[in-house]
Amino acid sequence: MPAAERLKLLGGAALAAVLAYFLLLHWWWTAPMLAMGDEIAELRDQELALREEIAQRPVLESELARVREFEQGNPGFLPETNRQLATAALVQRLEAVIAEASPQPGRCQITARTPTESRVEEPFVRATVQVRLRCGMAELGAVLHALESGSPQLFVDNLDLLSRRSYLAAGPEGGGIDVSFDLYGYLTTPAGGAP
Repeated sequence: MPAAERLKLLGGAALAAVLAYFLLLHWWWTAPMLAMGDEIAELRDQELALREEIAQRPVLESELARVREFEQGNPGFLPETNRQLATAALVQRLEAVIAEASPQPGRCQITARTPTESRVEEPFVRATVQVRLRCGMAELGAVLHALESGSPQLFVDNLDLLSRRSYLAAGPEGGGIDVSFDLYGYLTTPAGGAP
């Protein structure tokens, strides 16, 4: 057999082997095995990441305990355990602040105080009281400053002022102010309910 024919025969056999491999073996055996190998490598990476996260659990739990302990002692939150007690405490604090800011009983008076529930979704439970006062300007400034600068931290929102010239007309300001606002603070209890 001449060398040229032998070379053609070997080339044809090699081509047939390559075609047979791709048609019979590669798509049915090799490609699925390569895909499984990639999937196994990805799963190993995920497992390693999960093991690393699990190894961090004690550190994260101790940090979470430290944060919870700090938040329990945080003077920014109201100390009461539920919204009703916190609302009552807000009213008592308001009365004490007004008594301190206005030595003359007629200079600053609470005309209404109504507990309300916030419609805004927040991370912590909010205790809110809608307040209405009649005050002189100096007393009002002292009341608002005392409420917002004390501890636990309280907030004044929706402040509305209306001048009443006839009320307290003899006073140094020459008139009184009808004031309404929302006074609120937050409990340490998350809004979901579980502390």
